[in-house]
Amino acid sequence: MTGRMHRGWPGTGRGGRGPGRGGWQQADLPDAADATAWFHGRLPDGWFTGAPEVTVDREEILVVGELPGVDGDFADTEPGRADRAAAVAGRISRFREQTREERIEIARQAEHRYGRKVAWGARIGETVELFTVASVPVMTRLRQPERIVLDTLVDSGVARSRSDALAWAVRLVGQHADEWLAELRAAMAKVDDLRAKGPTPGDAE
Repeated sequence: MTGRMHRGWPGTGRGGRGPGRGGWQQADLPDAADATAWFHGRLPDGWFTGAPEVTVDREEILVVGELPGVDGDFADTEPGRADRAAAVAGRISRFREQTREERIEIARQAEHRYGRKVAWGARIGETVELFTVASVPVMTRLRQPERIVLDTLVDSGVARSRSDALAWAVRLVGQHADEWLAELRAAMAKVDDLRAKGPTPGDAE
């Protein structure tokens, strides 16, 4: 049984990306190519219903496992859906609390082996909750999926660095979203006009 990469996230899940133009080199960090296998062997039996999804970038290893579904007959109504969501949240919270000490120890071992922080998450159906994930400053604070996008641009030679990749992405959005950005600016201007026409604090006295 092998781990799967998180669907929809770019990247290979390997710790050693090929060197991009001006990008970081594989030798900068311990190789994490076997991280999925290591976690599969290290995690206690019964934690998850299958192999966890293990995603790796240069700062972090994110481990997300599937928990058993919640029991109960939840009606397809707003109250029923709310009850099911509460039951799912409770089960994930229970897993988080019951496994905390062991997860800390496993993370310590993995951090020593791979030179990266370890973050955890749990999934039940379509609900995914991440516990503690790293936010790394790259002109803003980004989490792993966004960092992987930037690293892909660097590794492919599109950008020289993460900062350059972030600027490239912003330019690309601007080029393809001119109409939407114009509407957004117009809406913001309208809000400002309405705010200016509203009563001032002195009017209420």
